[in-house]
Amino acid sequence: MKYLRCLYCDATNPKNHEVCWRCALPLDYDRKKSIHKSLAFLFAAIIFYIPANLYPVLQTAKFSESHGSTILEGVLSMWQSGDYPVAIIIFIASIFIPMLKFIILFYLIISIMRCSAKRVREKIKLYFLIELTGPWSLIDVFVVLILVALIHFKNIAIIPGIGVTSFALMVVLTLLSANALDPRALGENCEE
Repeated sequence: MKYLRCLYCDATNPKNHEVCWRCALPLDYDRKKSIHKSLAFLFAAIIFYIPANLYPVLQTAKFSESHGSTILEGVLSMWQSGDYPVAIIIFIASIFIPMLKFIILFYLIISIMRCSAKRVREKIKLYFLIELTGPWSLIDVFVVLILVALIHFKNIAIIPGIGVTSFALMVVLTLLSANALDPRALGENCEE
């Protein structure tokens, strides 16, 4: 007999129950709904990831001149100026981890769609890795906002660019995609 965990009180229920025996709330186990919501949020996150990398994250304006740089331009600039650790951290946090999260979420969604019950422990670890790293992805946005708030030179203005807004939306949508995915379906074999 298969069991199902209640999302509200964590009680273990037989899968054929419609409401939880402890809290009497619906167990609401809808595989397709979970997959569709997660995929929609993931595609929206990928769409926002494109302008996050094409448009400036931070713009500096001095008199009539304005200069902005994208995430990759910022990484290359820091690398060329010798700030290797900062360049590596920004590259990992802003480019490598979001791409890795997209790949992992696609892998988990496809695994649920195919009802694959193989490597369940690894899939659950990957799911919790995404859950753990999700909020930390907003650190780039946090750094830009701190720079904007702290740096007040007389003739220089620091303005957050379109890229940082797109990046923040991408991170939020990735979090929503991971939250919409029901981890209980990761190890479920649909044929049983």
